[in-house]
Amino acid sequence: MTILIIEDEEPAYRRLQKMLKEIEPNHNLLPQIVSVSSAVKFFKENDEPDLIISDIQLSDGISFEIFKQVDIKCPVIFTTAYDQYAIEAFKVNSIDYLLKPVKKEELEKAVSKFKSLTSAAPGQPAIDINKLLQSLQPAGATEYKKRFVVRYGEHIKTIDIEEVVYFYTEDKATFLCTKDARRFVVDFNLDTLDSILDPKIFFRINRQYIISIHSIAEMFAYSKSRVLIKLNPAAKHETIVSTERSADFKHWLGDEK
Repeated sequence: MTILIIEDEEPAYRRLQKMLKEIEPNHNLLPQIVSVSSAVKFFKENDEPDLIISDIQLSDGISFEIFKQVDIKCPVIFTTAYDQYAIEAFKVNSIDYLLKPVKKEELEKAVSKFKSLTSAAPGQPAIDINKLLQSLQPAGATEYKKRFVVRYGEHIKTIDIEEVVYFYTEDKATFLCTKDARRFVVDFNLDTLDSILDPKIFFRINRQYIISIHSIAEMFAYSKSRVLIKLNPAAKHETIVSTERSADFKHWLGDEK
């Protein structure tokens, strides 16, 4: 059995090397590969091994990029530092994923599984890259809004989300406020904004305001367990966390959501 290890961390490579000697004494271990670029070069110039063991995070990128650039049909066992719930989602196309630090019994099971598998159908890659890339995101992961296009007079400009400190409604219009206290109308209502903004950064404190964690200057205890917030830049209206949002707001402040 010819095995190729793609791993940029020397201790992790040595650990795999040692365990493989114990699990499969007669295997032929190819020279270590430590990067996406060197792996692509190897596969373009050499025959495939029988089995690949590859870390996901390499020195120059994610190892999935290798399989986008070259058509590889041999089975792959991935090693990863991702949580167990993500690993379960990764198990597609008869590939195993082992959580680091890799345990000997888990590697042995993976190698046994490899030996029991039939070869991939001719012309069909052993790896579905699209599924792997989708699975890399935790369940429910969302792409949040990164910038807004705003208009003022005859001008149009973009504002990166990092420049926004809060959103608010006034006279049936929705505004964003920037760090330098400039205000622009945006084409979203607060309900929509609440669904497209990163909830770790932004929180809807009441019916009128969505604020950034970075906009809070001071906070004061208020009646009925509410919280009075002083924003920076200062808001045009009094900003109080509504009673029904107060408990969630305190969890948000501690990043316990």
